Amino acid sequence: MSPLPDLFPIEPFTAPVRGFVTLPGSKSLTNRTLILAALANGKTLLHSALFSRDTCIMISALRALGFEVTSDESAKTIEIVGRDGEIPATEATLHVGNAGNAARFLTAFVCLRKNGVFHFDSDEEMRLRPISALIDALESQGAQASARAFPFTLRTFGLKGGEIKIDASESSQMLSALLMVAPLADNDVTIRPVNTLRMPFVEMTNRLMTDFAGASASHQPHDGSFHSVCQHYRAPGVYQIEPDASAASYFETLPVVVGGTLSLTGLNPPGHSLQGDAHFLSVIQKIGAEIVPQSVPETTPNSMPSGKRGTEIEVHWDKLRSRRVLTEDFSTFSDTFLTLAALAPLLDGPTRISGIAHTRKQETNRVTGMARELTKLGQRVIETEGALEIHPRPLVSGIEIETYKDHRFAMSFGILGCHDLHGSGRAWLAIKDPACCSKTFPSFFDLLAQLRASSH
Repeated sequence: MSPLPDLFPIEPFTAPVRGFVTLPGSKSLTNRTLILAALANGKTLLHSALFSRDTCIMISALRALGFEVTSDESAKTIEIVGRDGEIPATEATLHVGNAGNAARFLTAFVCLRKNGVFHFDSDEEMRLRPISALIDALESQGAQASARAFPFTLRTFGLKGGEIKIDASESSQMLSALLMVAPLADNDVTIRPVNTLRMPFVEMTNRLMTDFAGASASHQPHDGSFHSVCQHYRAPGVYQIEPDASAASYFETLPVVVGGTLSLTGLNPPGHSLQGDAHFLSVIQKIGAEIVPQSVPETTPNSMPSGKRGTEIEVHWDKLRSRRVLTEDFSTFSDTFLTLAALAPLLDGPTRISGIAHTRKQETNRVTGMARELTKLGQRVIETEGALEIHPRPLVSGIEIETYKDHRFAMSFGILGCHDLHGSGRAWLAIKDPACCSKTFPSFFDLLAQLRASSH
């Protein structure tokens, strides 16, 4: 992986893209399976795991808690020895960076320890992100927290079980955190969300729990509650991580920007993926891209649960085709809304993106940040609490895109910058702090450069 400068000009494609992309493993799946593997009894070997800042934070935290974790980045494997619900360390200091899922999952995870003391800290950005509702829920189970935001110290006494109420409307990760530890409470658990929440990532968590336990928390549609019975997790032996559907959105969009055909190997289509963000493929179809799913020979043993690498998605775009306008509700796959927003200046009319109010409390205020950067590029943007309406105008050259330490800004505008605005291959857009991609996709710009070189 090449070192990146603080300001990185994007070199446009001068020819349609061609080739294939092998995507990194899913961050959401990697960090969830690390928690579940640590809770299970025995060894689990994760294949195609993501190695990024967020997943390395989780690995470091588990080691600090006394777990045996062996990782091989070149082979994309992580082996973890589960302790059947036991947290080995009685005291530890855990730094969660700006990794939202690690922060919330670990906060609930350590509460299984009886008579434990755990000191949490984070990056400045994480100190502004929601965690207090989870702490409230855990205190109702007996934990004691020194504060309602990072940094804090958590004194833990195990989980007593029974009814837990939580408002997970600001982040469904808080509900997922409770679901994963609930089977190991002293008694059966009923979790009652007290507000509306986004279900795709909760459903992902529940399906993963089935792979590790044979049973998941039962969801009661009439009142929205989840019921979990006491049970032990079982190590599946080997577990295959799906490619990251959020990361896939950038390369699904690339042919729309530069023309050509790109194959994404191992990607499961909507309906066959654990990840809600797989739905972004239908967004690209609505714009006018041709999507061709293909089968390729299996590359992993049939015994591996979850994402098989025996699929391939081909995205094709004819440069003479018009790019259709779109109105889309992103409430169930909001990590990908920035991908469409950055593409919007190239569409044939206004784009309306809704269902994104909660993204104001993610790595940064993504709604306002996106509106600000698109405006710098000359676009007319109407911003409301939960929506953006983007009216295409001629793109302004020589713009430096602020990324707000948010990987999704860097990657989304990195794809827009591949558009040959001047028809000469001259860079017209530069990305500040491109290294922020290390959060989920450290090799993103290297991969983009390889595709550019192979497409000439």
